[in-house]
Amino acid sequence: MRAKVFTHEGNDPMRYLMTQIPAATAPAPDEKLFADMAAFVEELTVAGQLLATGGLAPAGVRMASRDGEITVVDGPFTEAKEVAGGFALVEVASKEEMLELARRFRLIVGDGVSVIQQVFG
Repeated sequence: MRAKVFTHEGNDPMRYLMTQIPAATAPAPDEKLFADMAAFVEELTVAGQLLATGGLAPAGVRMASRDGEITVVDGPFTEAKEVAGGFALVEVASKEEMLELARRFRLIVGDGVSVIQQVFG
């Protein structure tokens, strides 16, 4: 069975999921960060680009399958430094537009990593 290949066609909006992995050395959020993020979220909401956003609990469940066997492991996990702390689902016209929004986000929140993936369907 072949996997379906998705492509972006025409002027249809594109959806991207961006997860935020904060740096282990990131300072606690302060009032300026909250204000800057509130302004950014409001801007994206008014523009109709922000579809959903939220924080993610550091613990969770990891499920894996191999050769028909399912393994379930409760978190937190040993590599907690790589656990996503939050997400945003946005709708934009292009990958370049998504990357610009992600750059602006990184400048607001400081050190850490953002993982950006296009969402299909």
